[in-house]
Amino acid sequence: MKRSVHTARFDIVLRCRALAVACLFLMPPPHLRAQEAPTPQWRPALHFSPAEHWVNDPNGPFLLDGTYHLFYQYNPAGMVWGPMSWGHATSTDLLHWQEQDIAIPATPQEDIFSGTVIYDSQNRSGLGSASAPPLLAFHTSVFHGNPAHPDGTQAQSLSYSLDRGAHWQAYDRNPILTLQPDSRQFRDPSIIWYPQGQCWIMTTVVADAQLVKLYRSTDLLHWSFLSDFQPSGYRKPGMLWEMPLLIPLALDGNPHDTRWAMIVSVNPWSIAGGSGVQYFIGRFDGTRFTPDSLPPEGSDPSAYHWLDHGADQYAAIRFANTGSAAPLLIGWMSNWDYADALPTSPWRGQMTLPVRLGLKTVDGQPVLIQAPAATYEDLVHRQGVSAFSDRQLGPGQSWHAPLGGDVLDIRVTLRRGDAPRAGIVVRQAPDGRTGTVISYDFTSGNLTLDRSHSGQVGFSPRFSLAHVAHLSAPGGVVSLHLAVDRNSVELFANGGVLRMTDLVFPPAGSNGVSLFSDGGRTQFTGLRISAPAR
Repeated sequence: MKRSVHTARFDIVLRCRALAVACLFLMPPPHLRAQEAPTPQWRPALHFSPAEHWVNDPNGPFLLDGTYHLFYQYNPAGMVWGPMSWGHATSTDLLHWQEQDIAIPATPQEDIFSGTVIYDSQNRSGLGSASAPPLLAFHTSVFHGNPAHPDGTQAQSLSYSLDRGAHWQAYDRNPILTLQPDSRQFRDPSIIWYPQGQCWIMTTVVADAQLVKLYRSTDLLHWSFLSDFQPSGYRKPGMLWEMPLLIPLALDGNPHDTRWAMIVSVNPWSIAGGSGVQYFIGRFDGTRFTPDSLPPEGSDPSAYHWLDHGADQYAAIRFANTGSAAPLLIGWMSNWDYADALPTSPWRGQMTLPVRLGLKTVDGQPVLIQAPAATYEDLVHRQGVSAFSDRQLGPGQSWHAPLGGDVLDIRVTLRRGDAPRAGIVVRQAPDGRTGTVISYDFTSGNLTLDRSHSGQVGFSPRFSLAHVAHLSAPGGVVSLHLAVDRNSVELFANGGVLRMTDLVFPPAGSNGVSLFSDGGRTQFTGLRISAPAR
């Protein structure tokens, strides 16, 4: 998928693209270029990042023979968005990744935007064999200098692998799906198997129309149109929809009450500013997705459902071929408002933690719940967990944990006394002047992640500083689970009914953890800290 920009700017990007490709061949070799100072202190330990250069959306993740494969939008020649190829990395635990050769490279005639990989185990496409079923990568092609399509046309294409993902070749009848007339905004194919109809369902978007288009196929090569999804009264001028996902989930674990989540990435207009991931819960009858309910026309972002209430998650995508396990999602940990200004080097961009997805009734409505993948939990427990005694803090009191670090897993429960506000500080400097503050206001019911004093924040005026979301506290109790990495904080509250993901860039030595209670008493229970990257 391309860099998400306002529609008015997209034509400029396309016109400059040919020049960018040409410049790749005119650049001096890397060792002669001016380099930014390396920032190993911000290299994530728990999250995938490439060794160098630009990365954005995850593409086509899948599990096969015990190995997870992750593809991603990648510019192998620069630190900013450019001609997009599919990078490739593999892992056996979703935490330690090995970069592979570029899977599907861009050419002067074609950019390779986002998409999905399907394991065609029964060789229904006929592109492999019974003994060597093919892997099929569905991706958006952006054409340049193609006599059959105007420059900038986006269409869905297919590449396939006959050696378990090591090498890929283009299908000789690409593209397999186009719009009439050609469109510059038709992209991001996502595919699932629909057992009730014995077919595959593809979701794509017309990004600037905020429109999801659904198709079906029985052979993965020929696709027929089913329906469009576009919420009534929802259109927002300048907003793009990208990376659509359609996922069935059992509500509250009841296999007889299946709902469907339609997940879309939006830019701008997200709950935390800039880009983010939104979702709708509803029904799918094999042809059409219908949301259960929608906010009134003209509602602001807070009236909608968001996968993440932080600023730094976009382009969430599901791992394929995981069987009956809970759906597993991964996203890009950044925001188009400032992605090209992040102060990391020699790489720019990384992925979120993979999470398990569920659906639970909260305050009378179905809500997506998220928890880190089981492999993450296994790592935490293998490294050992330090448990601390329960404690009560009074007005203005704080307590500093004896265990700190730049990579931590932290779990704690806040129980209301008479304090209006309490919370935790992570990546805290010894003098207390630097730190990321997570606080809960028992009066308003708002949870806040404040990174205004987290370290470097001035690299972009659009780097938002505090993110707030409403969270119910049944019985005056709030549970917090924090995955703290060298340059990020991922927060899962109340068992994952609310998630916040934010990048931070603290100075060296800011490794402290403290608890605080403002204006009254708060009981802190179940504090457990692990250093999973030891």
